[in-house]
Amino acid sequence: MAKPTYRELIARKAPFVIPGAHDALSARLVEQAGFDACFVGGFPLVGARYGVPDIGLKSLGEIAAGIADILPAISVPLMVDMDDGYGDVKNAVHSLHTYERLGVASIMIEDQKWPKRCGHMAGKTVVAAEDMEAKIRAVVGERINPQTFIWARTDSRGPLGLDEALRRGERFLRAGADGLFIEAPRTIEELEIVGRTFDVPQAANPLEGGVTPILKPDELHALGFKAIIYGINLLMHITHTMQNVLQDIKTGRFALQGKGAGFSDYLKVVGFDDWARVDSTYGSPPPPAK
Repeated sequence: MAKPTYRELIARKAPFVIPGAHDALSARLVEQAGFDACFVGGFPLVGARYGVPDIGLKSLGEIAAGIADILPAISVPLMVDMDDGYGDVKNAVHSLHTYERLGVASIMIEDQKWPKRCGHMAGKTVVAAEDMEAKIRAVVGERINPQTFIWARTDSRGPLGLDEALRRGERFLRAGADGLFIEAPRTIEELEIVGRTFDVPQAANPLEGGVTPILKPDELHALGFKAIIYGINLLMHITHTMQNVLQDIKTGRFALQGKGAGFSDYLKVVGFDDWARVDSTYGSPPPPAK
């Protein structure tokens, strides 16, 4: 039985919870945990793959390389944050096509001015609404697969206020976006306003350590949000875990020995049994004993 597409998942009545991954292993774990889709943002990918912050240091080529690693490892739809499209309308379409050809099911494009930064960081600036509208029209009109779901994201709440973010949301939907993401509302009251203003699929991003209140998926869904993205939870936890393990090794205590994944458990996660089956079925038999 075929797994549901991204658009089919969006059309369901229940909240659509999408954990964030940063590499192929974390994406496999998302799928194996029973989630229907996976999200990859620039913040976790450039941090895990390149060891740099999400402040515009990496662009399409470097990020797409990480996406190309992740997609073969999973069978659920992948949603990717495409930043601002890495240039003008031509670059935005080129970026969209790059991801579509890799197999990405949904992209998000934003109105930040390059070099962009994580949506919950201070110091953001945004482009003119007209420039963003042009990019939305371009990616909607030029997508290879008509099923590719396109989210319009505005980061204007921080620098320009909530009213401007709502105005931009209306404009970006008129330009043809399938869904809307108003980044970084600061209170539950603001979430309520955003959720009830638009009758389209909306995304929420309750980021650990960010400015948006952390609510449960059902609570955000009740406020009007469909896609609930927990984009950096895995990255934050594995970073802390690795720091603890390294400190444990450095001190020589080895108090954490045996508290990680078991060797056989890890092999199951990465699909060793499937490859062992292929090897035993088709591989050369061992040489006869002398």
